[in-house]
Amino acid sequence: MGEITNVPIKNRLAEMHTEITGWRRDLHENPEILYETHRTSALVAERLKEFGCDEVVTGIGRTGVVGVIKGKADTRGAVIGLRADMDALPMQEQTGLDHASKTPGAMHACGHDGHTAMVLGAAKYLSETRNFDGTAVVIFQPAEEGGNGAEAMCKDGLMDRFGIQEVYAMHNVPGLPTGQFAIRPGPLLAAADTFEIALEGRGGHAAKPHETVDTTVMMSQIIVGLQTIVSRNADPTLQAVVSVTSAETSSKAFNVIPQSATVRGTVRTHSGAMRDLIEVRLNELVPAMAASFGGTAKVTYERGVPVTINAPEQTVFAEEVAVEVGGSCVEAPMVMGGEDFSFMLEERPGAFIVLGNGDSAGLHHPEYDFNDEIIPIGSSWFAQMVERRMPAA
Repeated sequence: MGEITNVPIKNRLAEMHTEITGWRRDLHENPEILYETHRTSALVAERLKEFGCDEVVTGIGRTGVVGVIKGKADTRGAVIGLRADMDALPMQEQTGLDHASKTPGAMHACGHDGHTAMVLGAAKYLSETRNFDGTAVVIFQPAEEGGNGAEAMCKDGLMDRFGIQEVYAMHNVPGLPTGQFAIRPGPLLAAADTFEIALEGRGGHAAKPHETVDTTVMMSQIIVGLQTIVSRNADPTLQAVVSVTSAETSSKAFNVIPQSATVRGTVRTHSGAMRDLIEVRLNELVPAMAASFGGTAKVTYERGVPVTINAPEQTVFAEEVAVEVGGSCVEAPMVMGGEDFSFMLEERPGAFIVLGNGDSAGLHHPEYDFNDEIIPIGSSWFAQMVERRMPAA
């Protein structure tokens, strides 16, 4: 993909590599979860003010931070948003690194420390140079890991308040060669929903199953039956996954048939129609199966992040800049992981690109660490997106 002649990483950002790495490792040592990014948000706001951003606003989406950087001209009123996620995961780090987490039970295992540092680097460069015609808005978001922080920022009026017309984001990917960009138009990451099924039967003695309505058997049949939604109801050319991730009964005794049971899981899809189909079929199938055993079922279905859909024009542009900065951009596969940047893409056209983290542990693994080698590449891509999309006269 892409035929644009490669140009070097921006020299100024290469010079800032050590400084940005320092910011990244400080964030890694001090991870914060969901909306509790108080130290991180304060650090980001302080840096943006030091850089000379024209406006720094905190408290968007509870603990989100926004910086506004105006170019040397503004003849067309163009505004581009660049988003980074700030939150960590509730897990224990096992890297043994000098900059390992100092907070028990919290770890930057997804590279949000790197994403934040790269956008900060781009913000410093853009504040120094101002070599564009328009306005760059840098967005630092809390609660990407399960808290829908992007949605919270949008509900606080992010797009309209700052006049954002297009919005872009990046994520590192372990296993993709160091510094290799990848993107695709249309659906990239999946909608991620959750369900909980509360089953009620009639408990009793394990020696007298005929006097009971056995929720363990009921639960087992429902777990198997759920797989028929994808295998027999869904179009096989479309991607969908129904995963049961938890199943438990109300009794742990050897000689008791439990009165109740609970099943939990996740649904991942790449189209709105498929998402609707699975929700409807799950709500139809489960109560019917429970009733066939003489029991009852209450289904709670919660919609999470929507499908991450890259707009065609913005994807082409993001790819062109990736080739300029990194030399190449390959086609990214569709994956079933979810990303709440999709809420921003529902409000404004834009694109989500990925950048290779090299041969590191996988995301959400206790031995993962962000690869600092890719910092100048990522920061250059963010900065070049602004300068190329809103070129100065």
